[in-house]
Amino acid sequence: MSAEGTTRPTTVSAARRRDVIDALRRGAVPENGLDLLATGLGRFESALDAELDAVVSGASVFKAVRGEYGSGKTFFTRWLGERAKRRNFAVAEIQVSETETPLHKLETVYRRLTERLGTSSFPPSALRPVVDAWFYALEEDALAAGASEEQLPEEVERLLAARLSEVSRHAPSFAAALRGYRTALASGDERTAAAVLAWLGGQPNVAASARRSAGVRGDLDHFGALGFLQGLLTVLRDSGHAGLFLVLDEVETLQRVRSDARDKALNALRQLIDEVHSGRFPGLYLVITGTPAFYDGQQGVQRLAPLAQRLATDFTTDPRFDNPRAVQLRLPGFTRDSLIGLGSTIRDLYAEGAGSPDRIKAMADDAYLADLADAVGGALGGKVGVAPRVFLKKLVGDVLDRIDQFEDFDPRQHYRLTVSAHELTDAERNLAAAGSADDIDLEL
Repeated sequence: MSAEGTTRPTTVSAARRRDVIDALRRGAVPENGLDLLATGLGRFESALDAELDAVVSGASVFKAVRGEYGSGKTFFTRWLGERAKRRNFAVAEIQVSETETPLHKLETVYRRLTERLGTSSFPPSALRPVVDAWFYALEEDALAAGASEEQLPEEVERLLAARLSEVSRHAPSFAAALRGYRTALASGDERTAAAVLAWLGGQPNVAASARRSAGVRGDLDHFGALGFLQGLLTVLRDSGHAGLFLVLDEVETLQRVRSDARDKALNALRQLIDEVHSGRFPGLYLVITGTPAFYDGQQGVQRLAPLAQRLATDFTTDPRFDNPRAVQLRLPGFTRDSLIGLGSTIRDLYAEGAGSPDRIKAMADDAYLADLADAVGGALGGKVGVAPRVFLKKLVGDVLDRIDQFEDFDPRQHYRLTVSAHELTDAERNLAAAGSADDIDLEL
């Protein structure tokens, strides 16, 4: 990866800079401000922006991102999510997990979606503000059509039924729950309104009295989740949002579940892709991330032939000529040069908010960044691709912070890199000891 084709904003607010630096100091991917750090993503921008624009116009898009650990999959999806949010998309990122969010239970995926739903105006969970904005939009439409205050409830009900007519064919309880929520609010019953909205968000164990008041029964199931997703997209669009950008992260964890659950999850993924391509979910941009072993191995996508056919992409050519419009995108990962380039970007960003920016740049010059990158890569078995998180954490927390605070601190004289096992993730420890992600033994 290189910095070519990616430009950083010329002016950065102190708050954005602080958020990014604080996240890197913790060894985490920043939630926001990723455009400040983007390197090597310029070649994707045109194609991905065109896809986002298509979704704004009512299309739906599915994208699969592949890359080894450390190649920047989470960074990439959050960077793309920021671009979507600037187009007024709602955004949600879900970590696929055997215990917390099993992919073969789409009702759980939908529940996590509503919990993680965020917009440019509201952090997660933004479900209630979105629903409230939708009812406000219905009222405004009814008034604009000439409805009087007395006619307003009836006209809103008529519009609700019309807007959700297609959704109600598959999930009639979605519209029923919205009616129940509005009725509870109108009567001042906040407790029931909150409970009904929780049920609409896929939460289990909602009080039976609240469900009865809304005319719904039981909990959301696997098949109902698709209908509820369709309904949520309608509500988002009518409340002024361009669409929904949804990420299913770390799908490769499916390789570690029982074979029966894995087969169900792979089939659920195949079903979800088919529904996206069929046009059932206008306004949805769905992204999954996984390792090459997941896409190419017999314990992953290749286990289900129809899914493998849908995700098939030619990666035998030079990565420079990868097609960013293809169903799969390949993130080649960091090289020594790109890691040093990212380090210089972070150093310059840090210096902008430091008391003595010239000293920051002098003490942590490019030559020192190269030495630090080599040292971190060496501590991780020479695997540069595994190094970015640790490299940035050490650079910010151990080097730049000390240069900024101590006038006599010289990293070449007073700092010796140490990387202990307890500060590495399991994946970093395993990959440092293996040739690639494909060499890791999985518990099957």
